[in-house]
Amino acid sequence: MTVIRVLTGITTTGTPHLGNYVGAIRPAIAASRRSGVESFLFMADYHALVKCDDPARVEESRLALAATWLAAGLDPERVVFYRQSDIPEIPELNWLLTCVTPKGMMNRAHAYKAAVDANAGGEPDDGINMGLFCYPMLMAADILMFNAHQVPVGKDQVQHIEMARDIAQRFNHLFGQGQALFTLPEAVT
Repeated sequence: MTVIRVLTGITTTGTPHLGNYVGAIRPAIAASRRSGVESFLFMADYHALVKCDDPARVEESRLALAATWLAAGLDPERVVFYRQSDIPEIPELNWLLTCVTPKGMMNRAHAYKAAVDANAGGEPDDGINMGLFCYPMLMAADILMFNAHQVPVGKDQVQHIEMARDIAQRFNHLFGQGQALFTLPEAVT
């Protein structure tokens, strides 16, 4: 039987809400109950730092999010459930990916472009940190770390999955010596 790896995470910046439940939590829990599925579900606390500089808020959100996942029926015996910052290999892989990812690709990320557009008439990069600029690369590291096949995302995140595929292909080409080191993920919307 072929095993499908499914990975999804939720950023720890606020109180879990109905959109989190309907868009990520419920479908991820349902997927984790299917045979032939390995699920990796995480609390994206590194991603939270892009827009939140309050450690207490991130921690409070992490606890509320973990409780929500569990209350919604997550079975920790069937999934790998983790806090992103507990896996030191994720930022390490993120660094490796920065060394093979063209800057131009990051320039085309929709969140970065929207932030630049919001600065119309001023300095294009005012208020934009490198976390926002490199957000798609960290997302790629999250996905590629576990060689996820499927990544349930909202339509606004599909571009990031496409970027993760492009980055994985480049890395495989440069370092794989004919082998696929990373699985090319598919977005599930």
